[in-house]
Amino acid sequence: MIETLLQAILEQIDQPKKDIEHNLRALLNEAVAKMDIVSKDEIERQKTALNNANLRLTELQQQVQALEELIKNKK
Repeated sequence: MIETLLQAILEQIDQPKKDIEHNLRALLNEAVAKMDIVSKDEIERQKTALNNANLRLTELQQQVQALEELIKNKK
């Protein structure tokens, strides 16, 4: 009987703790969503995309220089 009573009391104490934890998580998630924060993964993806774009830009600049040289030499 004491064991049953003790178990019932522990369950009653544990439920408000779970409710508070759930509510705090929801509030924190909402606050983070409003902050316009991006993940590290997204930053890494953007860095990779930027590096690829810079490499392609360098290649295109070299092609333009080569074409300019060809045009200059034909004159």
